[in-house]
Amino acid sequence: MLEKMGKFVKFMMKYFTLWIVLGAVAAYVYPEPFKPLSAYVSYCIMAVMLSMGLSTSVNDFKLVLTRPKDVFWGIVLRYMIMPFVALALTKILGLPEVLAVGMILVGCCPSGVASNVMTYLAKGDTALSVTVSSVNTVIAPFVTPFIFAFLAGAMIEVNTQAILLDILKIVLIPVALGILIRKYASDFVDKIQPIVPIVSLIAIFVTTSSGFSLSASSFADVAWIAFVAVVLHNLIGLFTGFLAARAVRMPEFKAKAISFEIGMENGGLAMALAIAHLAPLAFIPAAIFNLVHNITGPMVASFFRARAEKAEQAKIK
Repeated sequence: MLEKMGKFVKFMMKYFTLWIVLGAVAAYVYPEPFKPLSAYVSYCIMAVMLSMGLSTSVNDFKLVLTRPKDVFWGIVLRYMIMPFVALALTKILGLPEVLAVGMILVGCCPSGVASNVMTYLAKGDTALSVTVSSVNTVIAPFVTPFIFAFLAGAMIEVNTQAILLDILKIVLIPVALGILIRKYASDFVDKIQPIVPIVSLIAIFVTTSSGFSLSASSFADVAWIAFVAVVLHNLIGLFTGFLAARAVRMPEFKAKAISFEIGMENGGLAMALAIAHLAPLAFIPAAIFNLVHNITGPMVASFFRARAEKAEQAKIK
């Protein structure tokens, strides 16, 4: 049974981006059936974080001790680049305040789970990616609210304590629970691991489609500028992350991991926080980001992979 389910999950994950795009389009055209899903966004992100915990072990944090410099740069560059790139873009593009705070919130959230997969596909340092994303996720409750308050506090009143508690509930507790389950029930986790990815697919489908449904009536008015802002934010993050890692003398193998850790955000968490703490339109950037980085991520990974394979062939010759 699990083997058959595993084959089904592989098929669904092969067309991951297609399902997300179809869901977003359907929610925009026929928003009413998708609107009730917004009540489950927080639970969906908790499920994704639990899945992340199930695929994470205590060993994944060992790089903090064995390669502290690499992990340090992965964390520092993560929170130096994306929040401030978001702020700069809101100023340059003259985004309406409600979209601006949503953009900044996306930039302040930790990297998304997909960054590990993209690093693997790009032939990057997957171990570094896993460690950096795990550490960034763990420290997010104590970093994200305060960076967001610092950058967006002049636009809106930010309740840092409420955001901190929400991130603890939505992110840290499920991840910790997943790690504990893996530690004490590893045989069970190994059996269900092939079907776990479907949880992320369903969760991202729900969060993205519900976001587009709630903003459908106003989306057309801000769609073009929001889309441009998000695409620029994502691409600048990916390539600035790579260049910044190279600037601190990381080899290309490691720089690819840092690129995805910086450029791929936890858009689902940003959506959940926006729904709970900001105006409805504020989660448009997060909803678009959820869609965009699932398209740009594989494209950039393919570029990096082709570059690596070309270099390998050149060495053989």
